[in-house]
Amino acid sequence: QGQLVESGGGLVQAGGSLRLSCTASGIIFSIIPMGWYRQAPGKQRELVARISSGGTTNYADSVKGRFTIARNNAKNTVYLQMNSLKPEDSAVYYCNQPTIPLPWGQGTQVTVSS
Repeated sequence: QGQLVESGGGLVQAGGSLRLSCTASGIIFSIIPMGWYRQAPGKQRELVARISSGGTTNYADSVKGRFTIARNNAKNTVYLQMNSLKPEDSAVYYCNQPTIPLPWGQGTQVTVSS
């Protein structure tokens, strides 16, 4: 069964940047789409960025132009480069397959101070 491990979160000031990583194991990573999700306290988990197996990307309007999703199939890893961070970006960030979700990882906390 697949396993996902997220890393790279932290505390950053508004306007700053972070790069998140998610490494997958137990799956044929290169043939599946991947996405980054986030969940803030009291809110539902939302998909913020998606990348197809071929590299096509899609973004939620709230992060478009600020976040960039990328993948390295040789490393079974998907990344989320987050620039111009805002306090409302604070959340626990998770990666997963948008079509048939795998067991969720522990996520990585992102906190943006104003």
